[in-house]
Amino acid sequence: MKDIVVQNNVKLARIEKGNLNQSELAKLVGVTRQTMNLIESQKYNPTIKVCLLISKYLGKPLDELFWAKE
Repeated sequence: MKDIVVQNNVKLARIEKGNLNQSELAKLVGVTRQTMNLIESQKYNPTIKVCLLISKYLGKPLDELFWAKE
C-alpha cells in the first residue's frame, strides 16, 4: 500500500479570512497553537474532527482545505 501525503491550504484560508490568527483558530478548534502550526506547515495530519472544525471556522469546504497526494 502506498503512503498518502495529506496536503492543506489551512494557512492560506486563515489569512484570507483576515480576522483569525493562528492562536485564535487553535483555541476555537481545541488544539494548541503549536499543533496548529504543525498542521499549517504540513508536519502533522489532524483527526477528521479537527479537520471538520477547521473547515467550519474558516468557512471553507473540507476538500478545499485538505486533499491527498500520492
